[in-house]
Amino acid sequence: MTNSEFIARIASFAVADMQRTRIAASLTIAQAALESGWGTSGLTQKANNLFGIKGSGPAGSLALPTTEYRNGQAVQVTAQFRSYHNWGESIADHSALITGGVSWNPKLYSKAIGVDGKTAAREIAAAGYATDPGYASKLIQIMDSYNLYQYDELKEDEEMSAEDKQKIAALETELRELKELLAGLSVSRDTLKAGVQEQGQAIKGVTERLAVIEGRTVMNVPAWAEPAVQAASAAGLLDTPSGGSYDFYRMLTVLNRAGLLVTSKGV
Repeated sequence: MTNSEFIARIASFAVADMQRTRIAASLTIAQAALESGWGTSGLTQKANNLFGIKGSGPAGSLALPTTEYRNGQAVQVTAQFRSYHNWGESIADHSALITGGVSWNPKLYSKAIGVDGKTAAREIAAAGYATDPGYASKLIQIMDSYNLYQYDELKEDEEMSAEDKQKIAALETELRELKELLAGLSVSRDTLKAGVQEQGQAIKGVTERLAVIEGRTVMNVPAWAEPAVQAASAAGLLDTPSGGSYDFYRMLTVLNRAGLLVTSKGV
């Protein structure tokens, strides 16, 4: 696998993690390249560990010799390194380490988050990610040589497929329509309630005026007016259904046919 092929294989993971964690993709790619020997190290090939993270991982651990620097001198030691099932797990674990730090200092690598690749390289080296005194310079050299900064400039929508964009647009439209529907239901309910109350007051006023119509003749409820009388009684608009005049029942029937004799119950 060439260096370019290595970058192509890891870039999408690095960009996805950058969008989620704000860790520069150029840093993730450069660290993976440096720590894994561009994917050729025994640790990467045997344990899918791209970043030389020590400890026990999802697939256990692997003991390997490594070079550490103590008081500026290179020393060969054997250490336990985390094992992963695939590169994706290794990259996710690397991001979790930077964002979550270590048990004794959760903010150990916080200055490497939300900054450009070069700054992140210097900050992560200063925080002690590696004992190599030239660690930051080596990372920046890789970034410069392969222009890894281009991956820091990718936007989220550039990485999103047309199908994903369509799904998100559909969900946004559905959500907007749902909000409009809920708002409309609320307005309609309030409007209907207010309208019924207004109609009730208006109809009561009409019945009062009907009661004083000159020349009214008291009569029993005619058959053709019974539906209107029943509707008015149900709405609480009539105290005594019988004993009105012809004009009274005629007006009441007109109001009923117009749908104005309604009750506010259940609204």
